[in-house]
Amino acid sequence: MIIGLTGENCAGKSTICEYLRKKGFYYLSLSDVIREELSDEGIEITRDTLIKKGNRMREQFGPGILATKVLLKVEGDKNYIIDSIRNAAEVEGLKKNQGFFLFYITAPSEVRFQRMKARKREGDPVTFEAFVRIEEIEKKSDKATHQSIMDAVSKADKKIVNDGDLQHLFDLVDKALGEVSEKFRFERPSWDEYFMGIAKVVASRSNCIKRKVAAVIVKDKRIISTGYNGTPRGVRNCNEGGCPRCNSFAESGKNLEECYCSHGEENAIVQASYHGIPIKGAIIYTTFSPCLICTKMILNAGLSEVIYNAEYPLAEAPLKLLKEAGIVVRQVKI
Repeated sequence: MIIGLTGENCAGKSTICEYLRKKGFYYLSLSDVIREELSDEGIEITRDTLIKKGNRMREQFGPGILATKVLLKVEGDKNYIIDSIRNAAEVEGLKKNQGFFLFYITAPSEVRFQRMKARKREGDPVTFEAFVRIEEIEKKSDKATHQSIMDAVSKADKKIVNDGDLQHLFDLVDKALGEVSEKFRFERPSWDEYFMGIAKVVASRSNCIKRKVAAVIVKDKRIISTGYNGTPRGVRNCNEGGCPRCNSFAESGKNLEECYCSHGEENAIVQASYHGIPIKGAIIYTTFSPCLICTKMILNAGLSEVIYNAEYPLAEAPLKLLKEAGIVVRQVKI
């Protein structure tokens, strides 16, 4: 198997390469072909010289030259990961090799810019505006011999959106590998599926007669608190008539001030506090996206990520607030 990677800068391609190397894949890079040429010519290796030299090589020897050169290093009895694919002709050249699959790795531009700032590499753009301008130049070219990432992307077999933590990214890579080859297919739930599945089981304990909702708070892949919706401790259960609003089957979003029930996220956070368990930096899995009150609790409790299964009917303002505060928000449907 040969897995090729394409995508924007700081999307996570290098991280995936390192992950697959640990799985026994041999690493090759089209950029390394260009680096070798620049070194032979005694030219300083920068992002700009790499792009210009790559374009010249394609003009001189054909748009698929980098793929041709890198395939000379491929041995038939090994699995490979090939990085830095930035041209449609390179993809076409690599696809001539049986067992080649192209993965498109991407992430929101704001997320990628923050990653670029964190790596502190000399020559990287220092403002988001400069970052976007450079990206627009690299994304698309009318010349078949020039770098044109979006043309390569159009030929991808799989798309991976790297907008969560590392384990989420690795789960997505494993899933993609299993989808393109039975050799890597292993029936096992991802961490997201695992914790969301547990949250749905926790929801079955809810005593609310309107909607069963639950949340699970996770840190270092370990559940540290759970909560489901219902009336407070020591008060008659909702399904026993304990909540006047729920028992009158009020319209969704109306008369919320009359509801005695605490929400699943609220109870998970409060339970952690009740038992003296710190949750700062933890992830919360919830069967519904949080309401505005729970959102404010999530922010003030210092949770780092919200993963929800279904969207709450009044979700727009809470989700907007979470994103404004820099909280990672993802939907995982099971």
